[in-house]
Amino acid sequence: MSEQTIEAKNELEKKLLAAISGELDSDAFMQELMTQQIFIPIKDDKESGIKGLQLTTKATPLVIEDEAGQTILVLFTSPDRAKEFLVDVPGYSGGLLADFAWIVERMEPGFAIAVNPGLELGMDIEPENVTRMLEILAARAKKN
Repeated sequence: MSEQTIEAKNELEKKLLAAISGELDSDAFMQELMTQQIFIPIKDDKESGIKGLQLTTKATPLVIEDEAGQTILVLFTSPDRAKEFLVDVPGYSGGLLADFAWIVERMEPGFAIAVNPGLELGMDIEPENVTRMLEILAARAKKN
């Protein structure tokens, strides 16, 4: 892939590049990730005629299953990073930017997370790490 493909375009991508290159250890990256906004593709249950406009509260996040049966929530570091992937996923032409911590707080244990799947600037977060993030968030909530 070209260098432009892995050029960091925002703060989250800078942290992700640092984690991929080993400049930032995984625990430090997970802590940073909890403070960042991330793009979550969503599928609305109704078509509005206007791409990306959500009409109902029944929006469905993009969840896939790998060949081993693992359930994976798909997220992106920006809407631009999602475009190529979403071309092959009917109904997911829009989404929203949300705090990563807000998304994790709403997840059930057992899910994995794929950040920028299919891109060199991507990372898979295993279910045990998602559980660890939930524990970190719970501990933070008790302190406040």
